[in-house]
Amino acid sequence: MHAVVTGGGSGVGRALAVRLAREGWRVAVLGRRRAALEETATLAGTEVVRAEPCDVTDADAVARVSDRLLADWHDTVDVVVCAAGTNIAARGLDRLTTRDFDDLVATNLLGAFHVTHAFLPAMRRRGRGTVVTIASDAGLLASAKAGAGYVASKFGLVGLTDTINAELRGEGIRACVICPGDIDTPLLERRPVPPDAAARAVMLQPDDVVECVMLAITLPDRAIVERLVVRPR
Repeated sequence: MHAVVTGGGSGVGRALAVRLAREGWRVAVLGRRRAALEETATLAGTEVVRAEPCDVTDADAVARVSDRLLADWHDTVDVVVCAAGTNIAARGLDRLTTRDFDDLVATNLLGAFHVTHAFLPAMRRRGRGTVVTIASDAGLLASAKAGAGYVASKFGLVGLTDTINAELRGEGIRACVICPGDIDTPLLERRPVPPDAAARAVMLQPDDVVECVMLAITLPDRAIVERLVVRPR
């Protein structure tokens, strides 16, 4: 089984790559930072996890990676998980700049589109495949804490994922959007006031979200988890 995971250098993406590798998958991790991806590969086992440095906001770069992977994997990709995401500290509407808004949409929404768009044709040729996107509960209900750029990008990601199911479920393709609440990942450092250790301890952990991904990708092909909301208890 073959999986592509974006945002594989930290957080949910890293935790998922390690989990998949331990369960016998071959995994390609995509992200901007080569050193972080190689660290993930080392943690998971470099014989099954390959680091593919790639800026997912660059459609041409994503296409080059997909061409290379599909050639090596004999046109087979079973799962694509879009876990790359970002935010900024100056996120309130009184401080949010046009450039920052564009950057958030480029990473959180367009990046997921580029990767999904690159691998969907191979899935359609085989008549099966699962796409999982990691959005946020801020993609279902606007949050001042999350900020307008992040919220808009995650609402778009929910819509993109829903549309995959609307268009392609009859071709054996299924998609799940996971909408977590607060997760203890490095992205928290980009909050205006990063939470302390006590606050992080009661948040979701990356492995909690990994369990949600595993449910979505291991259910029988006849079943689709279309949306999954998970929050700290």
